[in-house]
Amino acid sequence: MQQPGNNVCTDCGSPEADWASYTLGIFVCLNCSGLHRNIPSVSRVKSVRLDFWDDTLVESMRKKGNLNTKAVYEKSIPIFYYRPQQTDCVLLKDQWIQAKYERREFTDETKDFQLSYMLDPFEIVLWKKGKKNKQFLKRNFLLSQKDFTLRYFVKEDCKVPKNIINMKDLNAIFQPEKIGHPHGLQLSFMHDDKRTRNIFVYHENAQLIVSFFNALRKTRLTYLQRKNPTVQVNDLLPQLTRPCLMEGYMEKTGPTKLEPYKKRWFTLCSMNRKLLYFKSPLDATELGCVFIGSESHRYSVSELSVRSSRGGRWSCGLSLQTPGRQFIFMCEQQHDQRHWLNALSRVISLPMSVEDYANEASLRRTK
Repeated sequence: MQQPGNNVCTDCGSPEADWASYTLGIFVCLNCSGLHRNIPSVSRVKSVRLDFWDDTLVESMRKKGNLNTKAVYEKSIPIFYYRPQQTDCVLLKDQWIQAKYERREFTDETKDFQLSYMLDPFEIVLWKKGKKNKQFLKRNFLLSQKDFTLRYFVKEDCKVPKNIINMKDLNAIFQPEKIGHPHGLQLSFMHDDKRTRNIFVYHENAQLIVSFFNALRKTRLTYLQRKNPTVQVNDLLPQLTRPCLMEGYMEKTGPTKLEPYKKRWFTLCSMNRKLLYFKSPLDATELGCVFIGSESHRYSVSELSVRSSRGGRWSCGLSLQTPGRQFIFMCEQQHDQRHWLNALSRVISLPMSVEDYANEASLRRTK
């Protein structure tokens, strides 16, 4: 365990690598060890501290280890392919482990499995949540790298798409708890260049939905490379799919601060510096958006502990100061208040890019 690379989980990067696959010769965390048990024909796990290790197994682990094993099983990972982190959902970790060790997708032995997310166009039938109801219905999706669009159709033989989504603003993030399905995926994009639109989908097959996710990343990367030909690929990778920094309910009031407080679902993304709010977590369209600039441009956030008499039930408040307005938000619990305060402070501490300035100006014009 003291050898380089063996002190963290080889699959998700967790610093607590107290388990090991003695058949593969790798050190993993508790969560990933459970996923390795799903592929017993390839991986057998033991606890580093609780189980008995004979000299033969110890010597085998010494010869292999995380770095040597990665050189084999991660030899040819496509640059756009998403590598899950410690905080990612079970689906991404599980499919990552199966792709690496069971299907051996990245060993250069075969390209068969990679064909699914390498195809252009990429076609898939997904269950999509209706915009005005909670019912999920089958819809045909077509992802094209030729014109950088994602289309979906109401019927299988339909020629006219229900919607055409441009790769310019498309973001994909797995939201299993929010959607209520272990394979739930949220697609977000700008609708009519004005408001953020959400689409919630899932597929019963875990491998197919993750392949679709990586196909989206592949198409996004090609789009960004064409748009920014002088930018290095590694600098574009964080923009392929962007996890939200924080989500949850808060209460808000209007611009005059005389309106009653209303409960809203908020989503904060550090990549585009937007705080979006919706009536509920599964709303299709945002009710509004607040741009979060930097401290040097007169943006700040502070704690506010004032109980309102205008219909608000919560008393753990935040004051978000922007150049044009002060926003007041109320949280239910102090730990929610602390998490939102830290998340907003984190965004405000980041310097603004040229694109950030353009987004800020665009939001001001729409208002």
